Amino acid sequence: MAKIQMKTPLVEMDGDEMTRVLWQQIKDVLLLPFIDLKTEYYDLGLEHRNETDDQVTVDSALATKKYGVAVKCATITPNAARMTEYNLKQMWKSPNGTIRAILDGTVFRTPIIVKGIAPYVRSWQKPISIARHAYGDVYKASEVKVPAGSKAEILVTDANGNQTKTLIHDFKTDGIVQGQHNIEQSIASFARACFQYALDQKKELWFSTKDTISKTYDHTFKDIFAEIYENEFRAKFEEAGISYFYTLIDDAVARVIRSDGGFIWACKNYDGDVMSDMLANGFGSLAMMTSVLVSPDGVYEYEAAHGTVQRHYYKHLAGEPTTTNPIATIFAWSGALRKRGELDEIPELCEFADRLEKASIDTIESGIMPKELYLLSSLENKKAVYTTEFLAEIASRL
Repeated sequence: MAKIQMKTPLVEMDGDEMTRVLWQQIKDVLLLPFIDLKTEYYDLGLEHRNETDDQVTVDSALATKKYGVAVKCATITPNAARMTEYNLKQMWKSPNGTIRAILDGTVFRTPIIVKGIAPYVRSWQKPISIARHAYGDVYKASEVKVPAGSKAEILVTDANGNQTKTLIHDFKTDGIVQGQHNIEQSIASFARACFQYALDQKKELWFSTKDTISKTYDHTFKDIFAEIYENEFRAKFEEAGISYFYTLIDDAVARVIRSDGGFIWACKNYDGDVMSDMLANGFGSLAMMTSVLVSPDGVYEYEAAHGTVQRHYYKHLAGEPTTTNPIATIFAWSGALRKRGELDEIPELCEFADRLEKASIDTIESGIMPKELYLLSSLENKKAVYTTEFLAEIASRL
């Protein structure tokens, strides 16, 4: 069989632990037999990031800007335990955060719905997409421990050298301080991406922060969204028959739980990180969640929404077969291949991506699935299989 030809390479970002193992298996079983796969490869495994002082992460993001489409494996964001385990030079920052900052994009995450796995929230009938701001806040924060007797202040020096000081806290005991920031240009890009995505999907858009408490920081987000909506998108939304509204995040959480789904929920960076995990598990599994980063200039980076599946990796190293769910990683590849096909006008590549997703869902709905989904599924005739068997079943349908 002649393989599907590609014109422009994808930027391929390899990752860590069990998802790194899955990455190669998916390529070997589901992609390389059918596609003359062209990629520009970057190893974002923690060891290589450490060797290159994390320059490889920056290089992969710049390559994504060059080629327009990337696909990324899950990666480790190190903590203190990982510092020792991997003998790191320093506690490197989240590669996702670095890439998001360089691309200035918005992350859209949507659950993959399959027959037999009902949402834990009984009212949810349609997918809920999370739009996550991809810059700043806690992911670009500066932190310091503060000894007792210290006074912490925010100092801002403007272009003319004028200084403004704001007291944070007068510490009577030892404490900690964290300084966060954001950029109005990035917030505006986030807002426009959300409004445009809502129009493309023809779905209602919600946005939520905590502006009643954060009267400058969060309120700026609210004001920028409101201004862009009124000046650029209100008429388009009304013509499309969809709506936009703002609410406090605690109110939004209550509304989401009572809703039937089918809308886009825009959140700040950390809020979107947490709420996307909540929604993924509420719909069934974090391994059943698509994720795409979209930049204002039309650059796309597809990835799985979950982590590196550390527990399964240690089983793999011990020679034991694993039951890791590969669906989100498969859909990262299919999403990137579809977008590459759209941009390069290769309909065969788009059709392959569609078939790959259908073969994956059909396999689950036929009753063959990894153990995680087996425990969730209500199908009567179901069978839990190891990951290698599951990939083989998808390949047979593909």
